[in-house]
Amino acid sequence: MQSPKSRNALRKVDLCTDVAVMLGQHLGTRSGGYVFQARNGSPIQQSNLLSRDLHPILEELGIPKCGFHAFRRFRASHLRKSRIPESLIRFWLGHSTTSITDLYDKSCEDDSYRQAEAERVGMGFSID
Repeated sequence: MQSPKSRNALRKVDLCTDVAVMLGQHLGTRSGGYVFQARNGSPIQQSNLLSRDLHPILEELGIPKCGFHAFRRFRASHLRKSRIPESLIRFWLGHSTTSITDLYDKSCEDDSYRQAEAERVGMGFSID
């Protein structure tokens, strides 16, 4: 647990239906605590998750080892390839505005638009 790096880190999270369903299945009947937690309810340690879970899966798939930032890079690339507006990509990634035009763009304040775009772009991969 840490403090947000910037005010942009505090935002609504728009999920496509597939992700929302998987998250709901993962949470089950829980209504509190961390989304991803150890058996005792404490946060999962990143180093443990990497060494025990992610790295063995990557090795099995023949993919070079990487950390969690690779998921962020994948998401940013997928959103760009899906032609999501830059302002929405910045909002979803928690980045600050980078141009004057962004000051005029209020699309990130439209919850229904953001949710429709999250649904349209999906996860970028399928789980079979």
